Amino acid sequence: MRVPTEKIDAGSLDLKDQVVSINRVTKVVKGGKNLSFTAMVVVGDEKGHVGYGMGKAREVPSAIKKGVEAAKKGLFRVPITEKGATIPHAVTGIFGAGSVLLKPASEGTGVIAGGPVRAVISAAGIQNVLTKNLGSHTAHNVVKATVVALLRLKEPKKVARLRGKSVAEIMGTEEAPSEAPS
Repeated sequence: MRVPTEKIDAGSLDLKDQVVSINRVTKVVKGGKNLSFTAMVVVGDEKGHVGYGMGKAREVPSAIKKGVEAAKKGLFRVPITEKGATIPHAVTGIFGAGSVLLKPASEGTGVIAGGPVRAVISAAGIQNVLTKNLGSHTAHNVVKATVVALLRLKEPKKVARLRGKSVAEIMGTEEAPSEAPS
């Protein structure tokens, strides 16, 4: 997984957290079983910043709190188009056996996604997107595959600058020059 390049200050953002999964885990020791909980949490400001984190503790609220703190440390920015509040291009993210396909959608489509993918997408503030879970349905792998996909998104301005073209040419919105009648 690619590490986000810019450091985002979580204190300056209005973050909302969402618990994706809570799992009860036990460790068998000589004296019996030690019970604890793991929580996967997604945080985002619904304006293009999102992060996820894992927390493990003896009680559920403590595990969630640790997950939120870990998610705040791993915040990254997602490029979202101004028109339609969607992603700039289709992308696939793979993590372990989990694979998630994200496709841009037209205005009014909404978020077509399952539970773990929906949590990440809505926390990022993407309002129109089509998704498909192609691999494992394990919540941890699906969340991480979605994050990998979002990290692979490229901003049209940067791609246009690298290719020496205009943003309209890259996005395919520029009309083809018509031939002059002779």
